[in-house]
Amino acid sequence: MLSSFSRLTGRDLIDTGRSGAERHQALFEALFAVVSHGTQTDPIFNYGNRKAQELFEMEWDDFIKLPSRLSAEPRTQAERDLLLARVTEQGFIDDYMGVRISSTRKRFRVEDAIVWNLIDTQGIYRGQAAVLYRWSFL
Repeated sequence: MLSSFSRLTGRDLIDTGRSGAERHQALFEALFAVVSHGTQTDPIFNYGNRKAQELFEMEWDDFIKLPSRLSAEPRTQAERDLLLARVTEQGFIDDYMGVRISSTRKRFRVEDAIVWNLIDTQGIYRGQAAVLYRWSFL
């Protein structure tokens, strides 16, 4: 996740001068939300740091079973599909804005999020991820 972000955006998501375990811990405890989903036909979240779990009001075991499409209201699915297609085509976007919902149906607007393709070191597509720096509850 971290290397894909760096390769595609030219930026670092967290301080890269740390060991692998320290980077993992720093990402998990970051003050911004980070999520990712896999490559299934109906992609399932496979990562959500602590802030993402708080934002979506879900514990780890439930979060990693959630189809990522359910993080958006049904009426915004077409918008979400266009966003993900744009990311697939461009590699990443850094201007995403949209409304998402928590498990208790709280709506929140995400602003200026970065969404990127997860590409491993062999060039294999592994899914997509997003970092949410700013949000406000509606």
